[in-house]
Amino acid sequence: MIYSDLSKEISYALRHAPEEYGLTLDEQGWVLVKDLTTALKKQEEYSGLTVQDISTMIQTSEKKRHELVNDKIRALYGHSTNEKIKKDTVCPPDVLYHGTAHKFLKKILEQGLSSKERQYVHLSQDKETAITVGKRRDMNPVVLKIAAKAAWQDGICFYYGNEMVWLADTIPPQYITIDED
Repeated sequence: MIYSDLSKEISYALRHAPEEYGLTLDEQGWVLVKDLTTALKKQEEYSGLTVQDISTMIQTSEKKRHELVNDKIRALYGHSTNEKIKKDTVCPPDVLYHGTAHKFLKKILEQGLSSKERQYVHLSQDKETAITVGKRRDMNPVVLKIAAKAAWQDGICFYYGNEMVWLADTIPPQYITIDED
């Protein structure tokens, strides 16, 4: 089994198109793992899929995208489904980062960061991850420094994605600077 392919398939099912798999996410994004495996087994490449395969995929993945607890599984972040996944607010670290393409910089500095087609703005706990994310659209991305703790203290909600990814509804421009380090 190629776990990276399985991770992408499960991410698509749980983040973007649960209805294509006959799945219904609860308000926190959970589905029964048996329902997910049943849906995936309809595809030839996953006909022998087991819960252990999914557990191994989660444990060995560098990008912690999924969570398996008891008999349920969910994607931790990246959702674009119509029904917003509810998350508990968490006080963020002092600073978070966001990597972006140069062509978006002016608009971001004027209007702030918004989630666009996703449910939440994605932020990184470290510059390296922000650079990697930013390189998806610009080979030499701009790294933005987010005054996360100050924003939190002013009422901006933050949510924990995983040890590298933080989420927010929006980040107003007054909390954003270009990282010059």
